[in-house]
Amino acid sequence: MTRKVLALVLIIFSAIVYQAVVPAVLSADVLLIEEVRQAENMDVPPNGMARADVRARYGDPEKVNAAVGDPPITRWDYGSWSVYFEYDLVLFTVIHKDAMPKSGD
Repeated sequence: MTRKVLALVLIIFSAIVYQAVVPAVLSADVLLIEEVRQAENMDVPPNGMARADVRARYGDPEKVNAAVGDPPITRWDYGSWSVYFEYDLVLFTVIHKDAMPKSGD
C-alpha cells in the first residue's frame, strides 16, 4: 500500500512540475531568439574592427575602462552597448539588457 501511495505522489508531483516548468522554459527560448534577432539588426562594431575605426564610426565612448589581464582587455561603454577590445581589435560587443526593445514594440 505504501508503495502505491508513494508512486501516486511522485506521479502527481511530476505532472505539476512538468506543467509549471516546461512552458516557462519554452517561452524563455523564444524570447532569447527574438532578442538575438533584434540585436543582429543593431548597428554595433563587428568582431575584428580596429579601435580607431570604432572611434571614427561611433564617436567617443561615454566611458573607457582600464585594460585588465594579459592579453589586455579594454571595455568602452556607449549608451546602449559596450565593446570589448583585445589589444586594438574588437573581441565582441555586448548590448545592454535595458536597451533591448520590449516584445511588441
